[in-house]
Amino acid sequence: MAVLAADGAAVTLGDATLLEPTSFEAGPGELWCVTGGNGTGKTTLLRAFLGTRSLTAGSVCVRGEPPARTDPRHRRLMASLVEPVPVARDMTLREQVTLVAASWYGNSAATTEAADRVVERLGLSALAERFPHQVSSGQSQLFGLALTLVRPADAVLLDEPERHLDRHRVDLVADLLTERAQAGTAFLVATHEPALVAACDGRVELG
Repeated sequence: MAVLAADGAAVTLGDATLLEPTSFEAGPGELWCVTGGNGTGKTTLLRAFLGTRSLTAGSVCVRGEPPARTDPRHRRLMASLVEPVPVARDMTLREQVTLVAASWYGNSAATTEAADRVVERLGLSALAERFPHQVSSGQSQLFGLALTLVRPADAVLLDEPERHLDRHRVDLVADLLTERAQAGTAFLVATHEPALVAACDGRVELG
């Protein structure tokens, strides 16, 4: 069964087309990108899978079921960085990544291992004891990715994960996404970044 599937998914608002009919299937361990110009519906498609944007035609499914944002099963299946991540100003980056990990793993050893690994893989180790207001926009983007990727998920949705990142850090992100995909996670990534597109197994071209 596909992890993420769209069948003629479309969104219109009055006379405006926010997402043209779109179909694809992403299986376990597949890294798919969504490309297209501004206004072609990349973020709209991601929000449809999250259950925060209603379709006017077609369907999207996660593990064969329509998205249900309030259903704990749906939340367990999918992690996302589509909207800004809420952060605590008075907790360090490491503390917040560890807190998210603990909410999913429970076991202290697994929690520490997951948090330390994602912090290291994203190049945040030297910044881990800083607070969110003490890091740059690029470092803040990596922090948001760490909060998203530290938890287990069947599927991960990312909206322009390359935002504010230089080429070296884009490569770090591409390597980590590829690693997670090889471990079985399905990804849907809206991106303009050629390095991320090149790492993908499939592509949804909008517009």
